Amino acid sequence: MVASRALLTWFELMVVGIVGGTVGSVLGGPLRYLLYLAVALASVGVLFYNVDAHVTARLDAAGDP
Repeated sequence: MVASRALLTWFELMVVGIVGGTVGSVLGGPLRYLLYLAVALASVGVLFYNVDAHVTARLDAAGDP
């Protein structure tokens, strides 16, 4: 479970980075900076979502105390 979640997280971060880099290379000026901030925020969101999913799965597997 841990390896699959880590692989999924890596893949999602790669997609966010590649899409952000591709769109950022087209844009210029302040829009490029705003896109950089959006990509950074999306990356943090991907990490938080996947860590939450992993912790929730581990707590469900452990059962209720």
